[in-house]
Amino acid sequence: MPSLPDSARARYYEEMQAAKAAAFAGQRWAHLERAHILSQPDPWLHTRNHLAMFFLAVQQRDRGEAIGQVIRIIVAAPGSLSGRYPEGNTGRARVGLRQPMPTPPDLAALLHPTAA
Repeated sequence: MPSLPDSARARYYEEMQAAKAAAFAGQRWAHLERAHILSQPDPWLHTRNHLAMFFLAVQQRDRGEAIGQVIRIIVAAPGSLSGRYPEGNTGRARVGLRQPMPTPPDLAALLHPTAA
């Protein structure tokens, strides 16, 4: 199982806190998506992120997103434990479960500090 660098873990918590504090749903989603990218190597944080996404979807009465998040909650920990997760994926239901996406450079530097 890949290890999550301390700097990436710290930013994950900052993004999750920013999501809670955000005034608008779009801002909350943006922070949750960034937190998701960081969380993927850690089974607990990855699952916790999808739970937060699920609760936001329910709050917004977005049935499709909520159902998609239930599926992701189920597969998050096994995907993290096996190292089989698509890097850069934002974790939203509109994005394929196994679809890799470009990782924002600031997050890539935190996830791969030796490559920076």
